[in-house]
Amino acid sequence: MTERKFNVHRPRGNHCQEIGGIVVEIRETMAAMNMMPSVKEMQRAYLAKDVSYDGIFFLGVRTTGIFCRPSCPARKPLPKNVDYFSDVREALLAGYRPCKRCRPLDAKGQPPKWVNAALELVSSTSEKIKDAELRQSGIDPFRLRRYFRKHYGMTFQAYCRSQRLGSALDQLRRGSGLDDVALGNGYESHSGFRDAFTRTFGRPPGRSEDLDCIVVSWFESPLGPLIAAANHRGVCLLEFTDRRMLQNQFLTLKKLFSCAIVPGRNEHLNILEKELEQYFAGNLKQFSVPLVYPGTRFQERVWNQLLRIPYGQTRSYEDLARQIDSAGSQRAVGHANGLNRIAIVIPCHRVVNKDGKLGGYGGGLWRKQFLLDLEQGVRRLDSPLPSGSTEN
Repeated sequence: MTERKFNVHRPRGNHCQEIGGIVVEIRETMAAMNMMPSVKEMQRAYLAKDVSYDGIFFLGVRTTGIFCRPSCPARKPLPKNVDYFSDVREALLAGYRPCKRCRPLDAKGQPPKWVNAALELVSSTSEKIKDAELRQSGIDPFRLRRYFRKHYGMTFQAYCRSQRLGSALDQLRRGSGLDDVALGNGYESHSGFRDAFTRTFGRPPGRSEDLDCIVVSWFESPLGPLIAAANHRGVCLLEFTDRRMLQNQFLTLKKLFSCAIVPGRNEHLNILEKELEQYFAGNLKQFSVPLVYPGTRFQERVWNQLLRIPYGQTRSYEDLARQIDSAGSQRAVGHANGLNRIAIVIPCHRVVNKDGKLGGYGGGLWRKQFLLDLEQGVRRLDSPLPSGSTEN
Protein backbone atom coordinates (compact mmCIF):
# COMPACT_ATOMS: atom_id res chain seq x y z
CA MET A 1 0.00 0.00 0.00
CA THR A 2 1.32 3.45 -0.90
CA GLU A 3 2.68 5.52 1.96
CA ARG A 4 1.33 9.05 2.04
CA LYS A 5 3.70 11.53 3.65
CA PHE A 6 1.05 14.18 4.14
CA ASN A 7 -0.62 11.93 6.71
CA VAL A 8 2.30 12.39 9.10
CA HIS A 9 2.31 15.55 11.19
CA ARG A 10 5.96 16.54 11.46
CA PRO A 11 7.43 19.10 13.86
CA ARG A 12 8.22 22.66 12.91
CA GLY A 13 11.34 22.89 15.02
CA ASN A 14 13.79 21.03 17.21
CA HIS A 15 16.17 22.57 19.69
CA CYS A 16 18.69 21.02 22.05
CA GLN A 17 20.55 22.77 24.83
CA GLU A 18 23.60 21.33 26.57
CA ILE A 19 22.96 21.90 30.28
CA GLY A 20 25.41 20.64 32.86
CA GLY A 21 26.41 17.59 30.85
CA ILE A 22 22.84 16.49 30.14
CA VAL A 23 21.25 17.12 26.78
CA VAL A 24 17.70 18.32 27.28
CA GLU A 25 15.71 18.22 24.05
CA ILE A 26 13.12 20.90 23.68
CA ARG A 27 10.43 20.37 21.07
CA GLU A 28 8.65 23.48 19.83
CA THR A 29 5.59 21.51 18.86
CA MET A 30 6.38 17.80 18.60
CA ALA A 31 9.10 15.21 18.90
CA ALA A 32 12.08 15.47 16.57
CA MET A 33 11.42 14.34 13.02
CA ASN A 34 13.39 11.11 13.35
CA MET A 35 11.42 10.24 16.49
CA MET A 36 8.39 9.29 14.39
CA PRO A 37 8.47 5.74 13.01
CA SER A 38 7.90 5.29 9.30
CA VAL A 39 4.32 5.32 8.03
CA LYS A 40 4.66 1.65 7.16
CA GLU A 41 5.78 0.81 10.71
CA MET A 42 3.01 2.87 12.32
CA GLN A 43 0.42 1.29 10.05
CA ARG A 44 1.60 -2.19 11.01
CA ALA A 45 1.58 -1.25 14.71
CA TYR A 46 -1.96 0.08 14.87
CA LEU A 47 -3.41 -2.72 12.72
CA ALA A 48 -1.76 -5.25 15.06
CA LYS A 49 -2.90 -3.26 18.17
CA ASP A 50 0.73 -3.29 19.28
CA VAL A 51 0.67 -1.90 22.84
CA SER A 52 4.43 -1.35 22.83
CA TYR A 53 3.89 1.61 20.47
CA ASP A 54 1.56 3.41 22.88
CA GLY A 55 3.09 6.81 23.56
CA ILE A 56 5.36 6.58 20.50
CA PHE A 57 2.61 7.92 18.23
CA PHE A 58 -1.16 8.53 18.08
CA LEU A 59 -3.52 8.09 15.15
CA GLY A 60 -6.42 10.31 14.18
CA VAL A 61 -9.39 8.80 12.35
CA ARG A 62 -10.66 11.26 9.77
CA THR A 63 -14.09 9.68 9.41
CA THR A 64 -14.92 10.04 13.12
CA GLY A 65 -12.74 12.97 14.22
CA ILE A 66 -11.31 10.88 17.07
CA PHE A 67 -7.69 10.05 17.93
CA CYS A 68 -6.48 6.86 19.59
CA ARG A 69 -3.54 4.91 20.93
CA PRO A 70 -2.12 2.29 18.52
CA SER A 71 -3.44 -0.45 20.85
CA CYS A 72 -7.05 0.82 20.81
CA PRO A 73 -9.50 -2.13 20.79
CA ALA A 74 -11.94 -0.31 18.48
CA ARG A 75 -12.38 -1.45 14.89
CA LYS A 76 -9.41 -0.32 12.84
CA PRO A 77 -9.90 2.39 10.18
CA LEU A 78 -8.65 2.15 6.64
CA PRO A 79 -5.09 3.48 6.29
CA LYS A 80 -6.28 6.17 3.87
CA ASN A 81 -8.42 7.62 6.67
CA VAL A 82 -5.61 7.89 9.24
CA ASP A 83 -3.46 10.84 10.32
CA TYR A 84 -0.40 10.21 12.52
CA PHE A 85 0.69 12.42 15.41
CA SER A 86 3.73 12.38 17.66
CA ASP A 87 1.86 13.60 20.73
CA VAL A 88 -1.55 14.36 22.19
CA ARG A 89 -1.19 18.11 21.80
CA GLU A 90 -0.79 17.97 18.03
CA ALA A 91 -3.82 15.68 17.68
CA LEU A 92 -5.95 18.06 19.72
CA LEU A 93 -4.72 21.11 17.81
CA ALA A 94 -5.65 19.32 14.58
CA GLY A 95 -9.25 19.13 15.82
CA TYR A 96 -9.41 15.49 16.94
CA ARG A 97 -11.22 14.36 20.09
CA PRO A 98 -9.80 11.69 22.42
CA CYS A 99 -11.26 8.19 22.10
CA LYS A 100 -13.41 7.02 25.03
CA ARG A 101 -12.27 3.43 24.67
CA CYS A 102 -8.48 3.70 24.75
CA ARG A 103 -8.42 7.11 26.54
CA PRO A 104 -5.24 8.58 25.03
CA LEU A 105 -5.30 11.47 27.52
CA ASP A 106 -5.03 9.08 30.44
CA ALA A 107 -1.55 8.20 31.68
CA LYS A 108 -0.76 4.62 32.46
CA GLY A 109 2.02 5.87 34.71
CA GLN A 110 4.54 3.25 33.57
CA PRO A 111 6.79 2.92 30.52
CA PRO A 112 6.23 -0.07 28.20
CA LYS A 113 7.54 -3.41 29.45
CA TRP A 114 10.46 -3.41 27.04
CA VAL A 115 11.56 0.03 28.33
CA ASN A 116 11.23 -1.23 31.90
CA ALA A 117 13.51 -4.11 30.92
CA ALA A 118 16.13 -1.60 29.74
CA LEU A 119 15.78 0.43 32.96
CA GLU A 120 16.26 -2.75 34.98
CA LEU A 121 19.49 -3.36 33.06
CA VAL A 122 20.66 0.14 34.03
CA SER A 123 19.96 -0.47 37.71
CA SER A 124 21.58 -3.91 37.68
CA THR A 125 25.02 -2.86 36.46
CA SER A 126 27.45 0.03 36.70
CA GLU A 127 29.06 -0.89 33.37
CA LYS A 128 28.23 0.60 30.01
CA ILE A 129 25.41 -1.34 28.38
CA LYS A 130 26.28 -2.28 24.82
CA ASP A 131 23.86 -2.73 21.93
CA ALA A 132 24.61 -6.46 21.86
CA GLU A 133 23.43 -6.78 25.48
CA LEU A 134 20.23 -4.96 24.63
CA ARG A 135 19.57 -7.26 21.69
CA GLN A 136 20.20 -10.29 23.90
CA SER A 137 17.42 -8.98 26.15
CA GLY A 138 15.08 -8.61 23.18
CA ILE A 139 15.42 -4.82 23.01
CA ASP A 140 16.03 -3.00 19.72
CA PRO A 141 18.76 -0.36 20.44
CA PHE A 142 17.49 2.03 17.77
CA ARG A 143 13.93 1.87 19.06
CA LEU A 144 15.18 2.39 22.63
CA ARG A 145 17.22 5.43 21.55
CA ARG A 146 14.16 6.87 19.85
CA TYR A 147 11.97 6.28 22.91
CA PHE A 148 14.48 7.90 25.29
CA ARG A 149 14.99 10.96 23.11
CA LYS A 150 11.23 11.42 22.82
CA HIS A 151 10.32 10.82 26.47
CA TYR A 152 13.50 11.70 28.38
CA GLY A 153 15.13 14.26 26.09
CA MET A 154 18.40 12.31 25.65
CA THR A 155 19.76 9.09 24.24
CA PHE A 156 19.76 5.92 26.31
CA GLN A 157 23.55 6.04 26.71
CA ALA A 158 23.45 9.71 27.80
CA TYR A 159 20.82 8.75 30.37
CA CYS A 160 23.06 5.93 31.68
CA ARG A 161 26.11 8.21 31.94
CA SER A 162 24.22 10.92 33.76
CA GLN A 163 22.68 8.40 36.14
CA ARG A 164 26.11 7.02 37.00
CA LEU A 165 27.56 10.49 37.63
CA GLY A 166 24.59 11.55 39.73
CA SER A 167 25.03 8.41 41.81
CA ALA A 168 28.77 9.09 42.09
CA LEU A 169 28.15 12.59 43.47
CA ASP A 170 25.74 11.21 46.06
CA GLN A 171 28.27 8.58 47.14
CA LEU A 172 31.07 11.14 47.46
CA ARG A 173 28.89 13.42 49.55
CA ARG A 174 28.17 10.48 51.84
CA GLY A 175 31.89 9.94 52.42
CA SER A 176 32.70 7.04 50.05
CA GLY A 177 36.29 6.75 48.86
CA LEU A 178 37.26 7.97 45.41
CA ASP A 179 38.53 4.52 44.34
CA ASP A 180 35.29 2.81 45.26
CA VAL A 181 33.16 5.47 43.60
CA ALA A 182 35.13 5.56 40.33
CA LEU A 183 35.40 1.82 39.88
CA GLY A 184 31.90 1.19 41.22
CA ASN A 185 30.34 3.40 38.57
CA GLY A 186 31.89 1.77 35.54
CA TYR A 187 35.06 3.84 35.07
CA GLU A 188 38.31 1.97 34.43
CA SER A 189 40.59 4.80 35.57
CA HIS A 190 40.63 7.73 37.95
CA SER A 191 41.44 10.12 35.11
CA GLY A 192 38.44 9.02 33.04
CA PHE A 193 36.13 9.39 36.02
CA ARG A 194 37.64 12.73 37.02
CA ASP A 195 37.31 14.17 33.51
CA ALA A 196 33.67 13.06 33.16
CA PHE A 197 32.81 14.31 36.66
CA THR A 198 34.46 17.69 36.10
CA ARG A 199 32.74 18.17 32.71
CA THR A 200 29.37 17.56 34.32
CA PHE A 201 29.69 19.29 37.69
CA GLY A 202 32.36 21.92 36.92
CA ARG A 203 34.55 20.77 39.76
CA PRO A 204 36.80 17.70 40.31
CA PRO A 205 35.48 14.91 42.58
CA GLY A 206 38.02 15.77 45.28
CA ARG A 207 36.25 19.10 45.84
CA SER A 208 32.66 17.82 45.84
CA GLU A 209 31.86 17.82 49.58
CA ASP A 210 29.54 20.84 49.39
CA LEU A 211 28.58 20.40 45.74
CA ASP A 212 24.88 20.42 44.94
CA CYS A 213 23.10 19.33 41.79
CA ILE A 214 19.60 19.44 40.39
CA VAL A 215 18.07 16.05 39.67
CA VAL A 216 15.52 15.72 36.89
CA SER A 217 12.79 13.14 36.46
CA TRP A 218 9.83 12.61 34.16
CA PHE A 219 6.25 11.90 35.28
CA GLU A 220 3.20 10.83 33.33
CA SER A 221 -0.03 12.77 33.78
CA PRO A 222 -3.51 12.83 32.24
CA LEU A 223 -2.41 15.95 30.36
CA GLY A 224 0.83 14.55 28.96
CA PRO A 225 4.36 14.02 30.27
CA LEU A 226 5.75 16.36 32.92
CA ILE A 227 9.39 17.11 33.64
CA ALA A 228 10.29 17.87 37.26
CA ALA A 229 13.52 19.03 38.89
CA ALA A 230 14.63 19.43 42.49
CA ASN A 231 17.71 20.10 44.56
CA HIS A 232 18.30 19.19 48.20
CA ARG A 233 15.99 21.99 49.38
CA GLY A 234 12.91 21.29 47.28
CA VAL A 235 11.22 21.22 43.87
CA CYS A 236 12.42 23.98 41.54
CA LEU A 237 10.73 22.99 38.25
CA LEU A 238 7.55 21.32 37.03
CA GLU A 239 6.59 21.81 33.41
CA PHE A 240 4.89 20.01 30.56
CA THR A 241 7.57 18.62 28.28
CA ASP A 242 6.15 20.26 25.15
CA ARG A 243 6.14 23.79 26.56
CA ARG A 244 8.10 26.16 24.33
CA MET A 245 9.67 28.03 27.24
CA LEU A 246 11.14 24.86 28.75
CA GLN A 247 14.58 25.49 27.27
CA ASN A 248 14.71 28.97 28.83
CA GLN A 249 13.51 27.56 32.16
CA PHE A 250 16.47 25.18 32.27
CA LEU A 251 18.87 27.99 31.40
CA THR A 252 17.35 30.05 34.22
CA LEU A 253 17.80 27.16 36.68
CA LYS A 254 21.43 26.79 35.69
CA LYS A 255 21.99 30.53 36.19
CA LEU A 256 20.14 30.71 39.51
CA PHE A 257 21.59 27.61 41.14
CA SER A 258 25.01 27.40 39.42
CA CYS A 259 25.05 23.61 39.46
CA ALA A 260 24.76 20.62 37.15
CA ILE A 261 21.47 19.09 36.06
CA VAL A 262 21.40 15.30 35.91
CA PRO A 263 18.65 12.66 35.68
CA GLY A 264 17.71 11.12 39.00
CA ARG A 265 15.39 11.20 41.98
CA ASN A 266 15.38 12.57 45.49
CA GLU A 267 12.86 12.63 48.33
CA HIS A 268 11.21 15.81 47.05
CA LEU A 269 10.51 14.36 43.60
CA ASN A 270 9.13 11.19 45.18
CA ILE A 271 6.72 13.28 47.27
CA LEU A 272 5.77 15.40 44.25
CA GLU A 273 4.93 12.36 42.13
CA LYS A 274 2.65 10.92 44.82
CA GLU A 275 0.94 14.25 45.41
CA LEU A 276 0.35 14.80 41.68
CA GLU A 277 -1.34 11.40 41.47
CA GLN A 278 -3.63 12.38 44.34
CA TYR A 279 -4.28 15.79 42.79
CA PHE A 280 -5.33 14.41 39.41
CA ALA A 281 -7.53 11.85 41.19
CA GLY A 282 -9.34 14.77 42.84
CA ASN A 283 -8.16 13.80 46.34
CA LEU A 284 -5.58 16.55 47.02
CA LYS A 285 -6.27 20.27 47.28
CA GLN A 286 -3.04 21.47 48.90
CA PHE A 287 0.49 20.38 48.00
CA SER A 288 2.97 19.93 50.85
CA VAL A 289 6.17 19.25 48.89
CA PRO A 290 8.90 21.88 49.61
CA LEU A 291 9.38 24.43 46.81
CA VAL A 292 12.37 26.54 45.77
CA TYR A 293 11.53 29.39 43.39
CA PRO A 294 13.98 32.29 43.50
CA GLY A 295 13.25 35.27 41.29
CA THR A 296 13.10 39.04 41.39
CA ARG A 297 11.37 40.60 44.39
CA PHE A 298 8.31 41.36 42.23
CA GLN A 299 8.18 37.85 40.76
CA GLU A 300 8.35 36.26 44.18
CA ARG A 301 5.49 38.46 45.43
CA VAL A 302 3.37 37.30 42.48
CA TRP A 303 4.26 33.63 42.94
CA ASN A 304 3.63 33.78 46.68
CA GLN A 305 0.20 35.28 46.00
CA LEU A 306 -0.57 32.53 43.50
CA LEU A 307 -0.07 30.01 46.31
CA ARG A 308 -2.79 31.82 48.29
CA ILE A 309 -5.50 31.37 45.62
CA PRO A 310 -7.79 28.68 47.05
CA TYR A 311 -8.36 25.40 45.23
CA GLY A 312 -11.39 25.64 42.95
CA GLN A 313 -11.27 29.45 42.71
CA THR A 314 -9.81 31.93 40.23
CA ARG A 315 -8.48 35.47 40.35
CA SER A 316 -8.06 38.06 37.60
CA TYR A 317 -4.74 39.66 36.79
CA GLU A 318 -6.15 42.91 38.22
CA ASP A 319 -7.09 41.13 41.45
CA LEU A 320 -3.59 39.73 41.75
CA ALA A 321 -2.02 43.14 41.15
CA ARG A 322 -4.14 44.71 43.92
CA GLN A 323 -3.40 41.87 46.34
CA ILE A 324 0.34 42.48 46.07
CA ASP A 325 -0.19 46.26 46.53
CA SER A 326 0.69 46.99 42.94
CA ALA A 327 -2.62 48.15 41.42
CA GLY A 328 -2.41 48.88 37.72
CA SER A 329 0.49 46.51 37.11
CA GLN A 330 -1.60 43.67 35.71
CA ARG A 331 0.60 43.40 32.62
CA ALA A 332 3.70 42.91 34.77
CA VAL A 333 1.74 40.45 36.89
CA GLY A 334 0.80 38.52 33.76
CA HIS A 335 4.42 38.40 32.68
CA ALA A 336 5.56 37.12 36.08
CA ASN A 337 2.71 34.61 36.03
CA GLY A 338 3.97 33.29 32.70
CA LEU A 339 7.50 32.89 34.10
CA ASN A 340 6.34 30.59 36.90
CA ARG A 341 8.56 27.50 36.75
CA ILE A 342 6.46 25.19 38.93
CA ALA A 343 3.20 24.53 37.09
CA ILE A 344 0.12 23.19 38.90
CA VAL A 345 1.75 23.35 42.36
CA ILE A 346 2.18 27.14 42.09
CA PRO A 347 -1.24 27.48 40.46
CA CYS A 348 -0.78 30.06 37.71
CA HIS A 349 -3.67 28.33 35.92
CA ARG A 350 -6.05 29.92 38.45
CA VAL A 351 -5.47 33.41 37.00
CA VAL A 352 -7.93 34.44 34.29
CA ASN A 353 -9.01 37.59 32.46
CA LYS A 354 -11.30 40.09 34.19
CA ASP A 355 -14.17 39.06 31.89
CA GLY A 356 -13.80 35.42 32.96
CA LYS A 357 -12.11 34.21 29.78
CA LEU A 358 -9.12 31.93 30.21
CA GLY A 359 -6.40 34.37 29.14
CA GLY A 360 -3.06 32.70 28.51
CA TYR A 361 -1.31 29.55 29.70
CA GLY A 362 2.12 28.31 28.70
CA GLY A 363 1.00 24.68 28.77
CA GLY A 364 -1.90 25.35 26.41
CA LEU A 365 -5.43 26.62 27.07
CA TRP A 366 -6.91 23.12 26.81
CA ARG A 367 -4.78 22.09 29.79
CA LYS A 368 -5.75 25.22 31.73
CA GLN A 369 -9.43 24.44 31.16
CA PHE A 370 -8.90 20.84 32.24
CA LEU A 371 -7.20 21.90 35.49
CA LEU A 372 -9.89 24.46 36.33
CA ASP A 373 -12.65 21.94 35.57
CA LEU A 374 -10.90 19.33 37.71
CA GLU A 375 -10.63 21.71 40.66
CA GLN A 376 -14.23 22.88 40.33
CA GLY A 377 -15.53 19.32 40.28
CA VAL A 378 -16.68 19.49 36.66
CA ARG A 379 -14.26 16.84 35.44
CA ARG A 380 -12.85 13.67 36.98
CA LEU A 381 -9.71 11.76 36.06
CA ASP A 382 -11.78 8.86 34.74
CA SER A 383 -13.91 11.08 32.48
CA PRO A 384 -11.56 13.38 30.59
CA LEU A 385 -13.87 14.10 27.68
CA PRO A 386 -16.42 16.90 27.48
CA SER A 387 -20.02 15.80 27.27
CA GLY A 388 -21.24 15.08 23.80
CA SER A 389 -18.06 13.34 22.63
CA THR A 390 -18.57 9.93 21.13
CA GLU A 391 -16.52 6.83 20.77
CA ASN A 392 -15.24 5.73 17.38
